[in-house]
Amino acid sequence: MSTVIYINQACIESLDITPAKIAIEKLLANWDEIAEGDRQFQIELVWDKEDGDPRELSEISEVRLWFVRLDATYPWFSYLLDWRLELSRYAAMLVPHEFKREGDGYVLQYNPEALEIFVMQKVFTISLWLKSRGIESTAKLQQMTQSLGYEIDSAFFNLL
Repeated sequence: MSTVIYINQACIESLDITPAKIAIEKLLANWDEIAEGDRQFQIELVWDKEDGDPRELSEISEVRLWFVRLDATYPWFSYLLDWRLELSRYAAMLVPHEFKREGDGYVLQYNPEALEIFVMQKVFTISLWLKSRGIESTAKLQQMTQSLGYEIDSAFFNLL
């Protein structure tokens, strides 16, 4: 079960990552007592867009800047996300993208080079973080990268 971190507009506007910090530090302090499936987060954003503002949250610079600060403070945070639900949005906050019309709706299309750099930076950062926590398995990290369209061979992790 995921823990939901609620982030309101005041936190975003002041770049206050305290709600995330409290949740992350609590998880880290109780890591061994928490089941692996419960070591994940969702982020619930409360942002009041002006009437008629068609932008997605990932297109609002204040929201993106808040995520940049969170990622700079906890560069391995994406590993703790409920990545099946949250990783694409988290990546959209940090990777240039656009919305392309497809059928009756829109799909998120990342800048391919920027996404590749993001994914590899996360692989290196998260691998180091996992090792520092005594975690040898890279299966979840590989699944995360697959969800973003990258297949990373297990042998690659032996280089790290």
